[in-house]
Amino acid sequence: MGVIAISGQAASGKTTVARELANRLNYRFVSIGELFRRIAAERGVSLLELHRIAETDFSIDRAVDEEAVREARRGNVVIEGHLAAWILKDVADVRIYLKADIRARSQRLSARDGKSIEEALNEIKAREESNRKRYLTIYGIDINDTSIFDLIIDTTYIDARKVVDIVYEYVYNVLHNKGKF
Repeated sequence: MGVIAISGQAASGKTTVARELANRLNYRFVSIGELFRRIAAERGVSLLELHRIAETDFSIDRAVDEEAVREARRGNVVIEGHLAAWILKDVADVRIYLKADIRARSQRLSARDGKSIEEALNEIKAREESNRKRYLTIYGIDINDTSIFDLIIDTTYIDARKVVDIVYEYVYNVLHNKGKF
């Protein structure tokens, strides 16, 4: 009943790595970011606008985070999201943090979403500041404190497939040594 939490910076590769890791482990994949995007679509607002709304409507983050905990309790899951590891710190067997240089992340977001690099850079900065403020206010969590993580990887110069290889090797060994794999 392994639970893997993958958190990190916007456009650092969280979703790509988490999805492929779940495939390799034959685990379920849950993306907190996708849940957040679904709420934005249901409300007819952009992702950035939902972040702004969530700064005063804490029920949005709480609902998404409660869903993450429910999914974790079901086990055999890789859960990805900015706050996933902090929310699941007492449930997750492994907590992984992905980071990358802001320029690399801007280029990735630009390519993924068809935005200019400047638009992507501004979005990343706005989302991360919104996340930082909300999580500090709602939960007292400083997302700049990465001391809870078991593994931190800088993905700036590493191909996504190689990052998955590194993460898989680490997770496999931890779960095996815990008797969960």
